[in-house]
Amino acid sequence: MKIAFCLYKYFPYGGLQRDCMRVMQTVAARGHSVQVFTQQWQGERPDNLDIIIVPATARTNHGKNAQYHEWVSKYLEQHPVDRVVGFNKMPGLDVYYAADVCYAQKVAQEKGFFYKLTARYRHYAGFEKATFQPGAKTEILLLTERQQHDFQKHYHTESARLHLLPPGIYPERKYSHQIADGYQIYREKNGISDEQFLLLQVGSDYRRKGVVRSLHAIAALPEAIRQRTVFMVVGQDKSSRYQAIAQKLNIASNVRFFTGRDDISQLMTAADLLIHPAVQEAAGIVLLEALTAGLPVIVTDVCGYAHYIAKARSGSIIPAPFRQEALNQSLKHALENKTQRERWSRNARHFADTEDLYSLPEKAADIILGSRYG
Repeated sequence: MKIAFCLYKYFPYGGLQRDCMRVMQTVAARGHSVQVFTQQWQGERPDNLDIIIVPATARTNHGKNAQYHEWVSKYLEQHPVDRVVGFNKMPGLDVYYAADVCYAQKVAQEKGFFYKLTARYRHYAGFEKATFQPGAKTEILLLTERQQHDFQKHYHTESARLHLLPPGIYPERKYSHQIADGYQIYREKNGISDEQFLLLQVGSDYRRKGVVRSLHAIAALPEAIRQRTVFMVVGQDKSSRYQAIAQKLNIASNVRFFTGRDDISQLMTAADLLIHPAVQEAAGIVLLEALTAGLPVIVTDVCGYAHYIAKARSGSIIPAPFRQEALNQSLKHALENKTQRERWSRNARHFADTEDLYSLPEKAADIILGSRYG
């Protein structure tokens, strides 16, 4: 079969993009032809993917997305395929992979009346409705039960169209795939001494991931702990604003920003703690990557995958509504208490050994190629 995958932008360090790549490669490995339609592609171009760059020249993101959808729709009319799979919401999909939160729910919680008068709102609300409204043909691949609740609350989507996927962690991220003495070796490689704490945050879109919250929590640490703490932030975003905040909080010397790195599994092996106080997060694949690496986690409960951390007893969950003081105290306690971190790490490893955290791309491919279309 010929399968078309649609996503607005591809870069190798985004969670959505990494999931998309794994699903595409799984479909291709089963002998099917894979086309990828995207406005922008960064990184390596696998030989088994036919990557088509879609022109979009509008000034706004929603304008570019509308142009993208119009162009792809016309192209597929002239060059039909067997399935159209979207990793962003848009009309006309056979399958949608729900890596994002429910837009209608987000607007209801965060926006006022006048926001609904904007062209941006009309675009994103219209594309989401076309995907989820009753009677639409699109099969929905969900990552969390919270997504199912929100989408059905706003759109009454038929339950038969909704498919809850297991997580899909790269097996090589698991602790058992790392080298012996990796903790010490990778710390030395990154200039981290035995006396220092390595605090890690991974994720693109620093505002949404709560990097400002992390910076304030580090600034609130007792001086003796703060001086020993190195905070590494890895993700696709502009760091200048956050570097300025770190400077203002007098912790600039503690913080290192990276737009992307290929050694995340090594950093997780070397780190003492992952912090992820996200403002909004549909799932949060990095939480499970940390879990399988045996790395303790501090996370806000708005994250779709936070319940895995709670179930595994491998970290601390910051409840909603968010309070900075709760995060500050949780970070302080975790760094002061090595015994607690070791217990969290043991729990994480046990969970990684006993739960299915790996089969998402196979299950997604089963549905994309499945008999329900026959």
